[in-house]
Amino acid sequence: MTDPDDAELLARFRTEDGRHYAFNLIVRKYQRRLYGFVRRMVTDPDESQDVLQNVFLKAWNGLDRFREDAQLFSWLYRIAHNESITHLGRMRRGLFVSSDSVIERLTTTLDSSEHFSGDVIQRKLQRAVMKLPPKQRAVFTMKYFEEMKYEQISGITGTSIGALKSSYHIAVKKIEEELTRPDQTNRP
Repeated sequence: MTDPDDAELLARFRTEDGRHYAFNLIVRKYQRRLYGFVRRMVTDPDESQDVLQNVFLKAWNGLDRFREDAQLFSWLYRIAHNESITHLGRMRRGLFVSSDSVIERLTTTLDSSEHFSGDVIQRKLQRAVMKLPPKQRAVFTMKYFEEMKYEQISGITGTSIGALKSSYHIAVKKIEEELTRPDQTNRP
């Protein structure tokens, strides 16, 4: 038996007796990819799980109104994008600290996480990505790590392709600068 496609899942979701089963299949189908994106944005595994739970809660509440003018994955990804950006903003406001303090907390979480087993270069790259403003980080993550096309990113973020290309280019330049900067952690 093959897995049902999105149209079949949505049709089943819209029936009273198939609603929960179809949603469970949707979660199982997309949760790993969505978690990967959220995890790269938020870094903390527990907070990433909380954000992902909010994503699926919003999806459950909004799926009846999903017009199918976009792919289901793009719609879910847009929710994940918005929830990640909202979470990072809430973190900053909740801590009453500067963006630099939030970045420091997120990168410290990355360093102490048993879920991240990357080498030094991967850690340095992730730390550089974490220093990007949240919207630039999202664009970079979707383009670089998720290998999405600008058209798909545009559908998710609601941003023009030209603006996305510019944002990605600026993000790449900032990351290059960060990666070529001498390592400050090993200095006395």
